[in-house]
Amino acid sequence: MRLNVRKLLFVSCGVLLLWFIVSYSSIIELPRSITSKDTAADVENKLGRLQKKIDDQMLESKTLLQKVKNELKKKTQSKESLIQYSDEIIDGPTILPVLVIACDRVTVKRCLDNLVKFRPDKERFPIVVSQDCGHNATYQVIRSFTDADPSIKVILQPDLSEIPLPKVKVKLKGYYKIARHFKFALNHMFNTLNHEAVIIVEDDLDISPDFYEYFLGTYPLLQKDPSLWCISAWNDNGKKDIIDLTRPELLYRTDFFPGLGWMLRKEMWTRLEPIWPPAFFDDWLRNPVNTQGRACIRPEISRTYSFGKIGVSQGLFFDKHLRKIQLNLDYVEFTKLNLTYLLKDNYDETLTSTVYSLPEVMAEDVILGEMDSAVRVSYSNAKSYQRAAKKLGLMDDFRSGVPRTAYRGIVTCFIRGRRVYLAPDYQWTKYDPSWG
Repeated sequence: MRLNVRKLLFVSCGVLLLWFIVSYSSIIELPRSITSKDTAADVENKLGRLQKKIDDQMLESKTLLQKVKNELKKKTQSKESLIQYSDEIIDGPTILPVLVIACDRVTVKRCLDNLVKFRPDKERFPIVVSQDCGHNATYQVIRSFTDADPSIKVILQPDLSEIPLPKVKVKLKGYYKIARHFKFALNHMFNTLNHEAVIIVEDDLDISPDFYEYFLGTYPLLQKDPSLWCISAWNDNGKKDIIDLTRPELLYRTDFFPGLGWMLRKEMWTRLEPIWPPAFFDDWLRNPVNTQGRACIRPEISRTYSFGKIGVSQGLFFDKHLRKIQLNLDYVEFTKLNLTYLLKDNYDETLTSTVYSLPEVMAEDVILGEMDSAVRVSYSNAKSYQRAAKKLGLMDDFRSGVPRTAYRGIVTCFIRGRRVYLAPDYQWTKYDPSWG
């Protein structure tokens, strides 16, 4: 790479020299006979003007040369960062297992079919299906995969007992069983099998063609940045009319746990396991207190799609929201991208300076399409946030005061060909748990 840079610098200098000669040819006057009318003062003045033109040209040439050097330096640093990032991928774990959480859906076949179809490497991405509920028909579907492929295993949740609950909570028992099942399955993956990281999906998820590449490419971020705790394949505001479909490679930091296809490291599980909640673990993970204020990575375009309308939530949000989420269909080579812009030290200041340098407009103006560039829509409290979010077509609910997809209070979307940031009009320091 150094040889290429030297060659480019040599060629650039040659071009500058040629430009310098051509430029000077236009300002240097051809010598002529000095007549008796030319006094010494006239000659001196002409020489002074010529010297000034030469000095100006020299200064302009030096400035241009310095710009070329700076650009070369930027490109070199970018390539070196990419090489370093790629090295981290190579030096990362050789195994990133996929944990499939299953219960009584025979449609787990659809999930497993896609996991097998798009899996690039059986050894690097073994599949473990953890089944709760003791549903035999579902178990037989899972066995059809494990019998055909030794890289796919099944484990059974041993505790199928009923969980004693007060009468008012009996109808919520499904959420308690799910939390119990997740705890068992994650303990098995991290403590029994001793994996360093796990990709978690549920039995009602489709995946994108680049699902495995996405997690493989983003995994070094979890290793490098202690302010991150998870990678998610899901965008809660991932409906096609509010995302940029031309930017499948675009990723963000988020303070809101998205779930629905996510990766977790053993280091974080050792912190979460002792305080794991008895129910509603996903909303529990959305409380910054429980995740120590760490963030997740999420995509512009989701890498998973939920087809499970019927479940313990009784189809909550499915028709209105989940079925409208756009699944990415393009293959992005994330392992070849420089994702260091997502590291906290690089991301936070850039996001803040970008957002608050944009023109401020009302949500109504965005919908009318009167703006030609990226804009900022401000909010001051929970009500003004929800009002603007609804107008923009975003999910407007909160969990522990955190809006969906928010990072440092900022939520982004893409409407009518322009980037839109919904941002607080005050100095953000933390989320207010009373919101929502």
